[in-house]
Amino acid sequence: MNITYRTNKLKKQAEDLKELFKAFGTNAKQVKTRLEDLKAAASLEVIGKISGANCHQLKGKNYKGYLAVTITGNRRLIFEPNHDPKPIKDDGGLDWTQVTDITIEELCYDYH
Repeated sequence: MNITYRTNKLKKQAEDLKELFKAFGTNAKQVKTRLEDLKAAASLEVIGKISGANCHQLKGKNYKGYLAVTITGNRRLIFEPNHDPKPIKDDGGLDWTQVTDITIEELCYDYH
């Protein structure tokens, strides 16, 4: 999957191991693993099949249209499909088989 980042700072943190540890401390290895999972996947459908990733669509006004994967406990990596228009199935849901390009928005603690 093709990955872009919302900010250059986030990109630097994600792509430089030293910066990753500086930004995310003990969670850095899990963040790196999840990013590697995302990069290696042919589409979002593959990520949906990784049980530990717990990939899911978000709801609510602040995160509508976004998805998240679990890093650890309450920590989530939030991203959105980077397609225009977004691939939609006949039932109106996101077509995960067609999502091959994402933008990482943030790494956060539980957003609920």
